[in-house]
Amino acid sequence: MANEQDLLSTEIVNRGIESSGPNAGSLTFSVRVRRRLPDFLHSVNLKYVKLGYHYLINHAIYLATVPVLVLVFSAEVGSLSREEIWRKLWEDARYDLATVLSFFAVFVFTLSVYFMSRPRSIYLIDFSCFRPSDDFKVSKEEFIELARKSGKFDEGSLEFQKWILESSGIGDETYIPKSVIASADNCATMKEGRAEASAVMFGALDELFEKTRIRTKDVGVLVVNCSIFNPTPSLSAMIINHYKMRGNILSYNLGGMGCSAGVIAIDLARDMLQSNPNNYAVVVSTEVVGYNWYQGRDRSMLIPNCYFRMGCSAVLLSNRRRDYRRAKYRLEHVVRTHKGADDRSFRCVYQEEDEQGFKGLKVSKDLMEIGGEALKTNITTLGPLVLPFSEQLLFFAALVWRQFFSSGGGGGVPNTKKPYIPDYKQAFEHFCVHAASKGVLNELQRNLELSERNMEASRMTLHRFGNTSSSSIWYELAYLEAKDRVKSGDRIWQLAFGSGFKCNSLVWRSMRRNRKPARSPWLDCIDRYPLQF
Repeated sequence: MANEQDLLSTEIVNRGIESSGPNAGSLTFSVRVRRRLPDFLHSVNLKYVKLGYHYLINHAIYLATVPVLVLVFSAEVGSLSREEIWRKLWEDARYDLATVLSFFAVFVFTLSVYFMSRPRSIYLIDFSCFRPSDDFKVSKEEFIELARKSGKFDEGSLEFQKWILESSGIGDETYIPKSVIASADNCATMKEGRAEASAVMFGALDELFEKTRIRTKDVGVLVVNCSIFNPTPSLSAMIINHYKMRGNILSYNLGGMGCSAGVIAIDLARDMLQSNPNNYAVVVSTEVVGYNWYQGRDRSMLIPNCYFRMGCSAVLLSNRRRDYRRAKYRLEHVVRTHKGADDRSFRCVYQEEDEQGFKGLKVSKDLMEIGGEALKTNITTLGPLVLPFSEQLLFFAALVWRQFFSSGGGGGVPNTKKPYIPDYKQAFEHFCVHAASKGVLNELQRNLELSERNMEASRMTLHRFGNTSSSSIWYELAYLEAKDRVKSGDRIWQLAFGSGFKCNSLVWRSMRRNRKPARSPWLDCIDRYPLQF
């Protein structure tokens, strides 16, 4: 029972002055009880730490052997004077030329094998985020009024959506397809879906190609992810047709993979670039909001209506070594976690029809708890790859201590000493956490002990653009660039999570100082941020 209570949080909410009923004219309050993210850094499973170290060792074994070889060579050479070294080299070359040539050939061959077998660096040349026109801009008040006029929702559903919006962290300048709630007709049609997908995808891609100045026929890999809307022909085929891309392009369309699919798309593009040298890859991440707009009364299915908004990102990746100088970022790590084997995790965000036959996304009340478990696994695997050695040592020692010495001095009394929490601020300069909701961001900040400045990009993106699904982490990176904060060598952590249940991480390193861009979705409003809530 105590553990269950630890996962609950209470909050007193001012609901304003009652307009009707026996309490009309009186100030009313309500107590909100909800689940919080589990304190996952206090309950880390040792097997996930092993995963991280196993990954590190498999990809960095040379770090253990090269220093030993250098140390032995230095000790041998250090015992000789400069004259002795030159005399020894000359005599060896003079009397044992075959040995010298053989050694040189083996050395060259070893270097060649190493550089040829080493994975190619993946560079991010540039990216763009689509910003809809002001015709699609809707405030929270307009949202409720348009929903009321549409005639699709009863008064209870409208009040629930209003309550969700007030505590969501979303501002009054987000974008939705107005036709979805401004008309009593069914707008979740293939025609409307294609129209919305075309507007956001082509808008983002037009800006990307203009910024990078590459020809569309130079793109060798195309990956598109959109969870809900998956027409035939596919969204990737729509892009190929629109831009008349080349016939041998490797195209992929990822569907149904939720808000973390943008990271999965980057990972797939990376794998394709590793096996196809000297190529460009374009990754498009979006969500078609209108196609899955829920029109019923099930409150667990009304929540997505309140959070999800129009948005799209387009990213250009390259494995060409000559792009080193013009690239913005280099991809360092991708860590993916999937909890789909567990039934609760699999069904925590589930698309289905309600009792009236209306289609929508059903959000489980266990979402925060399930998300916390996925996050715990992901960041524990990521830790050994990115944390400084001092942080890894302290964390690992504390973890082993709790694993094997979990009882106190006598009588099996539990050890209540607070475990050591790694400081991820030492591993990253910037954080781009998926802007899912205000509650999720609050719990993540508390568990990872991040500062308000660390969470600023996520909170401001949620306020300005809402939850744009898989593209939100790119709006956050665009915010950091618009604020002129990304400097050469800075490390950026993009963390996303979504249905399945999945939690995925990207780690980038800045190749240069990324000054305020000429084109950005934040340009006309960046000076108003950050807001103080």
